[in-house]
Amino acid sequence: MQTLRYIIKRVLLAAVSLFVIVTLTFFLMNLMPGDPFMSEKATEENRAILIAKYGLDKPVHIQYLRYLENLLKGDMGTSYVLQKGRAVSDIIRESFSVSMQIGLKALGLAILVGLVLGCIAGLRKDKIADNIIRVFSSIGISMPSYVIASILLIVLAVNLNLLPISYKKSGGWVMPMITLAMYPACYLARLTRASILEVMNQDYLRTERAKGMSEFVVVFIHALKNSLIPVITYLAPLTAHILTGGFVAESVFNVPGLGRYFVSCISSRDYTMIMGITIFYSALIIVMNLICDILYKIVDPRIKFD
Repeated sequence: MQTLRYIIKRVLLAAVSLFVIVTLTFFLMNLMPGDPFMSEKATEENRAILIAKYGLDKPVHIQYLRYLENLLKGDMGTSYVLQKGRAVSDIIRESFSVSMQIGLKALGLAILVGLVLGCIAGLRKDKIADNIIRVFSSIGISMPSYVIASILLIVLAVNLNLLPISYKKSGGWVMPMITLAMYPACYLARLTRASILEVMNQDYLRTERAKGMSEFVVVFIHALKNSLIPVITYLAPLTAHILTGGFVAESVFNVPGLGRYFVSCISSRDYTMIMGITIFYSALIIVMNLICDILYKIVDPRIKFD
C-alpha cells in the first residue's frame, strides 16, 4: 500500500513537471526570432498564408491554449518543415524505434563494461589494472562525443575499412553504439570503483568473511549489490539519453533517429517537432527516475518510500 501511494504521488508530480516543461518550452520557443517558413522559397504572400494556416498569427497565449487542448487529446500536431503535414507522434514513433535499437545495445555495453571495469579497479586498488582503468575512464569521460565519433570514422571506417560509414549498410550500427556507450561506460566504471571501495571495509563484509564465505560471494553478492545505489541513480538519465539516440552520434553517423531529428527541428524552427520531442524526452526521463526509485527498494530493502 505504501508503495502504491508513493507511485501515485510520483505520477501526480510527474504530471505537474510535464506541464511546467510544456509551458516553459512553448513560450521560450516562441521567443526565437523568425518562423518555420523563413527558409521556404516562397513569396511574402504565400508565407503569410502558411502562417495563418497553422495559426501562428494568433497571440501566443491563444496558440498555447490551443496546443494544450490538442495535446490532452493526444494530438501533437503536424510537422511544419522536416516532414510537412505528417503527424509528429508518427515521426517520433518511427524515429524512436531506430534510436532504441542502437540505444539498447549501447546501454547494455555501457553497463557491462562499466560494472566489470569498476569492480576490477575497486578490487585492485592502486595496482596496474586499477591505474590503467582510471586513465582509460578519464580519457573517455573528458573526450567529447563528436571527437569519439570522428576517431571511429577515421580509424575503423576509412583507414582499416572494417566498418561501413553508412548506417544503412550491414554493421553500420556498431560505431554509433560505441560512441553512445563510451562516456557512460567510463563514468559507470569510476562510479562503481568508488562505491566498491566505500563498502569493502564495512563491518558486515568482515562478518561474511568470518563466516567462511568465499571472496567471490562476498564481493559479487554482498558488496556489489550494496554499492549499486549510486549506479542506479545515474542509470535513469543515462537510459533516457541513450534510448533517444544521442544528438551528436546520430548527426555524425546520419542515423534517422530521434536525436538527429531534435537537432534538425531546432535549426529549422519546426515548432511542433520541438515540442513533441521535448515532451517525449522529458516523459522518458521522469518514467526512468520512477523505475530507478523502485529499484532502490529492491536493491536495499532498508529504504522506505515516503
